[in-house]
Amino acid sequence: MNDIVGRDDLLLVTLDTLRFDVADELAAAGRTPRLARHLQDGRWEKRHAPGSFTYASHQAIFAGFLPTPASHGPHPRLFAARFAGSETTADRTFVFDTPDLVSGLAGAGYRTVCLGGVGFFNQQGALGSVLPGLFQESHWETEFGVTSPASFEAQIDRAERIVAELPREQRLFLFVNVSALHQPNWFHLPGATREAGDSRATHAAALEYVDRHIDRLFAAMSSRRRCFAIVCSDHGTAYGDDGWTGHRLGHKAVWTVPYAHFFLEPGAGT
Repeated sequence: MNDIVGRDDLLLVTLDTLRFDVADELAAAGRTPRLARHLQDGRWEKRHAPGSFTYASHQAIFAGFLPTPASHGPHPRLFAARFAGSETTADRTFVFDTPDLVSGLAGAGYRTVCLGGVGFFNQQGALGSVLPGLFQESHWETEFGVTSPASFEAQIDRAERIVAELPREQRLFLFVNVSALHQPNWFHLPGATREAGDSRATHAAALEYVDRHIDRLFAAMSSRRRCFAIVCSDHGTAYGDDGWTGHRLGHKAVWTVPYAHFFLEPGAGT
């Protein structure tokens, strides 16, 4: 990461609430081909979320604690705040002296931009302003939120404008919180109804929706130079698993998440 930071643009995408099992099944079945092109052997890496709901998980992620590999560690981290005694800070870790990765990257010369999705990024109150407040520039509108059937397309529209307006020499760290997977997501499955509500099937349909459009985001972020991308979930959610529904609870459907990082070479997604 010490070679990458300062050289490449950086993209962090959190597919909010995406379960690992659903992501893995769709990748194996060829239902998310655009994402699969960037995954090792076409499959997601299984990891453990750093939190069981959006706010907690993103506070950890922005402190350098990305989802942890679901195998025995220790696992060296890509990013870490300087912290005496850290057992996961390695020689190749990008170490920052600020309280969070976002300001650490700003100090390294990056323009830091947040494209919000779920309510913790809507800037409509004190709590919804904490996470976007870490960034030099933050954007949220109703069309980016959980109730919009075209939320990801609207987010990408804004991302394309941001990249186009940035001076070519300016390095960019773009964070996108994708709200499409989060409930309500019933409207992504043809034939589903509001009355029937969300399900594992509508959750899967929402991921297929994201996959149909994500090449546009990858193309924008690789239009100026190579981009290092991290795409992951912040936590999963339960749809009646063992009697549990939702998240902010201790079930494997919540704690097990998909993760990938990869380079987007110039022209990726075109």
